[in-house]
Amino acid sequence: MKSDSHCKMLLELFAVSLRLGLTSFGGPAAHIGYFRDEYVEKKKWLDEKEYADLVALCQFLPGPASSQVGMGIGIIRAGFTGGMVSFLGFTLPSAILLAFFAVFIGVINLENAGWLHGLKLVAAAVVLHAVIGMGKSFSSSKATASMTVAATVISLLWTSQISQIVIILLAAVFGLTFINQPSREHGSSMKLPVSRKIGLISLILFAVLLFFLPVIAEKTGFFYISMFDSFYRSGALVFGGGHVVLPLLEQETVPGLLDRETFLAGYGAAQAVPGPLFTFASYIGMAAAGWRGMMTSTLAIFLPAFLLIAGMLPFWNSIRQYSLAAKALTGVNAAVVGILLAALIDPIVMTTMTNKGDISFAAILYLLLAYWKAPPWGVVIIGITYGHLFF
Repeated sequence: MKSDSHCKMLLELFAVSLRLGLTSFGGPAAHIGYFRDEYVEKKKWLDEKEYADLVALCQFLPGPASSQVGMGIGIIRAGFTGGMVSFLGFTLPSAILLAFFAVFIGVINLENAGWLHGLKLVAAAVVLHAVIGMGKSFSSSKATASMTVAATVISLLWTSQISQIVIILLAAVFGLTFINQPSREHGSSMKLPVSRKIGLISLILFAVLLFFLPVIAEKTGFFYISMFDSFYRSGALVFGGGHVVLPLLEQETVPGLLDRETFLAGYGAAQAVPGPLFTFASYIGMAAAGWRGMMTSTLAIFLPAFLLIAGMLPFWNSIRQYSLAAKALTGVNAAVVGILLAALIDPIVMTTMTNKGDISFAAILYLLLAYWKAPPWGVVIIGITYGHLFF
């Protein structure tokens, strides 16, 4: 009976994450909004504070933050296997689509696709919904609202690979210094079916692969090991999400695996698909070495993120119960709202809202999401239709 229940749980987790993988357009900030809408508001698998704590942890770790949030929810829901299932559901659609883009890239023209503009407006509405919802919970006092605004300003004015992690660290110090009464709900313990032993093994494996893969690749000279090493290091050493990983991937793959023109064409395609931008690695692997290359590059770039979240969650669950940790998390959660707000302003609003019609339509999409409780996939279809008809 317990086994049947676990299988049903895994199937439900896969179905939900697959639906998100098919409809979550707009980049990491939008993904966090989609996840909140699905997992917190609809499924109620986590409460608002548990979700915010998980987002804060993933913002602090290297790798694709939104994908790590999805993996973390899978682990919290159904253990180590649940994390894998959640990852597969969310990642497969974009990985497969980009693999096909690699095969047919000469035929597809994305530069003037109006439906892409409509999807950007959907992303604006989704992120706005998440920012307002999380802001009500985590930026309601003078201190936390000040932290949110400070994080927004710093994120907008200081665009660096390390800016996000610096903001998180400063927010933790701010919380320890200025927050006097952190919410007691921070001290609640999430039910986590992963032991500290598994967590420690995951962290050790992460470090071993990071330090020894380059040595093995150099000693053996085997193509697929070298490819795995390149993408693993790119996934393990990047902070700030998908757009930040692009320079690392270009450095690792151009001109060794493909030419610059093919690389840039794939980047354009990556903006058009739902799901994590890190699946751009799937495109590169497919273009360079067919399906074997695609599977190698995809597994390699996401593996560090999975090992880190699986390794940190069992310890994070204990750390967050201490009062000092709760104060720090109060500051960090307020900063995460600011980081999301900055992502809404730049690049989403500044590059998308080109006229009053765009602003008006984005407001309608927000109304559908926030008050009419329209399903995100329905809002995506409306956005695509609008973009196709008017652009």
